[in-house]
Amino acid sequence: MDTTAAYFAEAARSGDPVALAAWLVSIPSVNPVLEVGGAGEARIAKECADLLQEWGFETTVTEPSPGRPNVIGRLEGPGPTLLLNGHLDTVGVAGMTVDPFGAEIDGYRMYGRGSCDMKAGDAALLAAAHRLAKGGPRPGLIVALTSDEEHASVGMADLVAGNGPSADLAVVCEPTSLRVMPAHKGFVWIRALFEGVAAHGSRPDIGIDAIRHAALYLAALEEYAEDLRRRPAHPLLEFGSFHAGTIRGGSAESVYPDRCELLLERRTMPGESPEAVVAEFQAVLDSLTRKDPTLSASLETTLERPGTEVAIDHHLVQGLLEAGETAGVEPVVEGMTAWVDAAFLNEAGIPAVCYGPGSVEQAHTNDEWVDVREIATCADVLERFARDLVG
Repeated sequence: MDTTAAYFAEAARSGDPVALAAWLVSIPSVNPVLEVGGAGEARIAKECADLLQEWGFETTVTEPSPGRPNVIGRLEGPGPTLLLNGHLDTVGVAGMTVDPFGAEIDGYRMYGRGSCDMKAGDAALLAAAHRLAKGGPRPGLIVALTSDEEHASVGMADLVAGNGPSADLAVVCEPTSLRVMPAHKGFVWIRALFEGVAAHGSRPDIGIDAIRHAALYLAALEEYAEDLRRRPAHPLLEFGSFHAGTIRGGSAESVYPDRCELLLERRTMPGESPEAVVAEFQAVLDSLTRKDPTLSASLETTLERPGTEVAIDHHLVQGLLEAGETAGVEPVVEGMTAWVDAAFLNEAGIPAVCYGPGSVEQAHTNDEWVDVREIATCADVLERFARDLVG
């Protein structure tokens, strides 16, 4: 295969899935919140909007945040409306051992930032969209390419807040190794602030060690972590979990620390409310405070995102499995441990599952890559699934 930039740019316009992936990788779109100097989505959004317009889509570009656009392309069709979603931003490139934007192909591997997460998925859905636009049976179709998924998902949040077209079902083309993933975990971030009393290190009679109290709390949470694994397992996601992300406190060896901050993350199951999760953390803290009245601490939720799921017997799940079998893909249903934008769609009443090329194990790595065969297969599966909706 010709791997020159000129070839990829031209072949991308004709809907070739591998060329589309290489073309997208070659356009820097690092999330500027995650890395200073990141290009953001403005250029790649314009290029994709132009492409969709050229293919006959009714195309609009919105700007949920200054300089951070979404691209929405729409085709009318009978039956249900299918939304195909991917995000345009990537994580940073510092420390990469391959050319971040070279889209170099070695054997079946394409290297570059975003090659796996998730420009391969974007390419597959765009290739399928191109074929569907050319003719044949097709449902109503929406292509939604969103911004900022790698940070705060402002693009998808804006889309479901009424600034995008409605749909009946959705496929989010995150890397799943072509396995259908209808369930994923959510998370709750908690800030625990411990207040002590500063004093000279030689005065234990008046000093109160905030770091020690934070450590006692972490130790007490071990029983809570074990309790999570004793709860009934989710059939796809198994168990919730928690860990400490950061700990900050103290000023010097000879000073009792008067403050210590713990940042905690709890990974949640579909249906768990953030209020109930925080109450569980508070119960552990209250038990500790009863044992040591000098302990003073408060908990604050800093961010939460829900876990969501679509039933395995839903026609969205079964339809993708059947379309995959037609393309020679083993029918596998798994849970996705990471939180994804599908949650926004599910919460908005649009059943959404994850299905795309590449393995999450390669996402964000220093030599990020994707198997190009999966990109082509994914495009075939998405096209077949869409046509079967009205066929």
